[in-house]
Amino acid sequence: METRYTFDVIARVRTPFAEKFGIPRQSGLAAGVSGAIVFEEAFRKPEALRRLDGFSHIWLLWCFSQHAEKDWHPTVRPPRLDGSSRLGVFATRSSFRPNPIGLSLVRLDGIDLETPEGPILQVSGPDLLDGTPLFDIKPYLPYTDCRPEARSGFVAENDWTGLEVEIPPALLTKIPAEQQAALCEVLSQDPRPAYHKDPDRVYGLSFAGRNVRFTVRDGVVRVSQVDFL
Repeated sequence: METRYTFDVIARVRTPFAEKFGIPRQSGLAAGVSGAIVFEEAFRKPEALRRLDGFSHIWLLWCFSQHAEKDWHPTVRPPRLDGSSRLGVFATRSSFRPNPIGLSLVRLDGIDLETPEGPILQVSGPDLLDGTPLFDIKPYLPYTDCRPEARSGFVAENDWTGLEVEIPPALLTKIPAEQQAALCEVLSQDPRPAYHKDPDRVYGLSFAGRNVRFTVRDGVVRVSQVDFL
């Protein structure tokens, strides 16, 4: 007899990312990106966060909500390999999984216990769509979670460095000052799909309520337009 499980959504994450395109492919790659964790009403219990402030980082277990109803694939094309090779889904962190569960490590910057929405966790480095539902939060424990001797498989074999980012000063001023460095980090990660290499193609990235348009040529991201959404 098949056993099925259900999970409660305990919180949702607020981030600058209104759409999937442009979200860093792993947590922490754009450490300057800020986010907030807002609990669902049934879980707005300050006592549930007692002594969490003693930890610098937390694990988030969450749902790939946009893929929850889609079929999974036994093999996928990781962006790290430019989409040129298929690997087993369990050797990757692809969103097309049998169960659409994601795992992210973020920095815990602060806890505000007294807001109209109950306790809110301020975090940095999220790789999550705005509104992403959370299933659980766990503290990061260096003594057991950190394994310096661990191997990284195909990731280590295909090293990648970030792109250079150029934003004209007049356009940069259209981005909130506290989000400017974060936007540069996001763009440096090359948001384009792995198979897109056309240097003349203009892309649009939704970030912090702005539509940021850019091209990529010779390893440089050049922002050409910034508009309010």
